[in-house]
Amino acid sequence: MNQPIIDRDQFQESGALSVETVTYVHHWTDSLFTLKITRPPSFRFRSGEFVMIGLPGDNGKPLLRAYSMASPSYAEELEFLSIKVQDGPLTSRLQYIQPGDPIYLGKKPTGTLVTDALLPGKRLFMLSTGTGLAPFMSLVRDPEVYGMFDEVIVVHSVRHVEELAYRDLLESKLEGDPLLEDEDRARFIYVPTVTREAFRTTGRIQTLIDSGDLFKDSKGPQKFVPEDDRVMLCGSMAMIKDHAADLETRGFEEGANNKPGQFVIERAFVG
Repeated sequence: MNQPIIDRDQFQESGALSVETVTYVHHWTDSLFTLKITRPPSFRFRSGEFVMIGLPGDNGKPLLRAYSMASPSYAEELEFLSIKVQDGPLTSRLQYIQPGDPIYLGKKPTGTLVTDALLPGKRLFMLSTGTGLAPFMSLVRDPEVYGMFDEVIVVHSVRHVEELAYRDLLESKLEGDPLLEDEDRARFIYVPTVTREAFRTTGRIQTLIDSGDLFKDSKGPQKFVPEDDRVMLCGSMAMIKDHAADLETRGFEEGANNKPGQFVIERAFVG
């Protein structure tokens, strides 16, 4: 049953926050959903960045959490991918949000899951688990990314098949995207993998790396090559730390906005 529509009078704009309107909600599963909101004309961001969104808390103050933009930087609306945590201060309420409801949006996007933090390379690997796919949905719909790499490879690991958000769009090689050319789509590779039920690809990302299955659709080497490959990581804290350590043992160096490297993580989500 839907909760009552959120009262717009509870919201107060500030120098750091604007009040936007939800325009679209799609529930992928009982624990995963997408929402879109209006985008202020002055709001600019780089593909892969995150921003604060939220609702008024019980004390009247904004209750905010960091969410990566899943929409491309040119989109007229802002799109986010969220889990539902039944006892979570924010998502326990956010999961009931409806089109027309108000929502807080921070005015300062930021982040390190951006191409500016990477050195030039030949292949871009985006390794994600769960809602960690979100910033990569922004990046794969950005034509500039395809001008920088020969191949753009998105790997998405989930427990169950139904959790493969955006699967149809990704399997279609982003068909219908208004700015991507056929040659861009030809450079795009999607590698979904499922860990707890039967699927064409099963196992954790590390398993696919070690077996070589991660690279089977690539025209390049069937392993990571620090000189040519660039990697972005987004998912659980454990996943990020494990893969960052693995990449470092393979000779990769972490990058940042002020010092580009061979792989990047979103440190704001790691702690």
